[in-house]
Amino acid sequence: MGVMGTDRKGIMTVRELAKRVAEIAAMPVHEERLALWRALNGLRPKRPMVMIDQVCWGEMNVGGELSCVCEDKDLRAWEWRLRSAIYQWERFPVDMVVESFFRVHKAVRNTGFGIGAKVVGRKATAVYENQIRSMEDVGKVAMPSVTHDEAETARLMGLAEEAFGGVMEVRLDGCPYVGMSVWDPISNVMGVEGALYALTDEPAMMRALVGRYVSGLTAALDQLEAQGLLCGPQPLIHCSGAWTDELPGEGYDPGRPTTKGLWMMGLAQMLSTVSPAAFLEYEVEPLMPLFERFGLVYYGCCEPLDLKMEEVRRIPNLRKVSMSPWARKERGAEGIRGDYVYSCKPNPAFLAMDGFDEDHIRADLTETRRICERHGCPVEFILKDITTVRNRPERLWRWAEIAMEVAEG
Repeated sequence: MGVMGTDRKGIMTVRELAKRVAEIAAMPVHEERLALWRALNGLRPKRPMVMIDQVCWGEMNVGGELSCVCEDKDLRAWEWRLRSAIYQWERFPVDMVVESFFRVHKAVRNTGFGIGAKVVGRKATAVYENQIRSMEDVGKVAMPSVTHDEAETARLMGLAEEAFGGVMEVRLDGCPYVGMSVWDPISNVMGVEGALYALTDEPAMMRALVGRYVSGLTAALDQLEAQGLLCGPQPLIHCSGAWTDELPGEGYDPGRPTTKGLWMMGLAQMLSTVSPAAFLEYEVEPLMPLFERFGLVYYGCCEPLDLKMEEVRRIPNLRKVSMSPWARKERGAEGIRGDYVYSCKPNPAFLAMDGFDEDHIRADLTETRRICERHGCPVEFILKDITTVRNRPERLWRWAEIAMEVAEG
């Protein structure tokens, strides 16, 4: 019996796409790649691993392959997931792993911190209003309330069973709650300039503000754990393969996942320009309770961390460290050594220039690999933040080929 109001054309569209994804997922190469990811994440690498994420999909739609037709919003979202997975598999798979099942996430509601960005000005002159100017203002940051909309979860599962039934297994999963940033929300409510000035002018207020956000994140995690709303083992942690033999660990209860069985991602991009001492004081030390409660930690995003590795190394359960295009490779590898994975972020600007220089791309990746080998660093290449390829999607396809050639030696 069908779900009320179902988009019948959408159901059939999703079903046909799911058949193709199931065919891809059945290929033996995925088990081989899972073993390679587990080896890398266990600091026993067989070779560098390669991932591509955060793609400029608007420039990829060759022949309408990515054009969605579903009218129902949920079916349309699932259609996109399937279409983009097929497209990536056929054009730039690198070390992508296609799962043999389809995840439906529980409908988790989070009230958030009760304060968000206020934008003032127009277009190019628009800025975030500084809403935290005194110790009293710190109290504007509310403690989140997390609940489960069981009726919505049941509706989504019913729709998924109708669309995927008999084609792919549907698995209900929890909330993939892994991004533990306090400085992203702080930059939203203060503006970057306001927050950086306050580190000097109002240090006590900023310490209290960071502590308030840490308390809020802790409260949200406690509620997710108590209600059994966290996800199971993650396939990805911030654009990187998260497959590991170490998680979720002994005593894992699928009905009550805990943070100890998950990866966490930490980042403080706004603190790129502060001193290592300030980074330690306002990021590493106050977030210790969060780092400690997760099984493994991936740290960093676009901020250069090569000059802050002494402080980054203090993070407990650390396993991967991001080295962005703005980091000095040699210095970063010296700091990482063989203790963590060197998560290399190749520069996506190489795909956006007037010309596409294959030799330069190959040389850049090869240099990184050789530096990491010299310092005993396990390494992965994670191409992300791809804003444009100048409407030449074949550039991305070719980058993928070059990267795999370098990775496979």
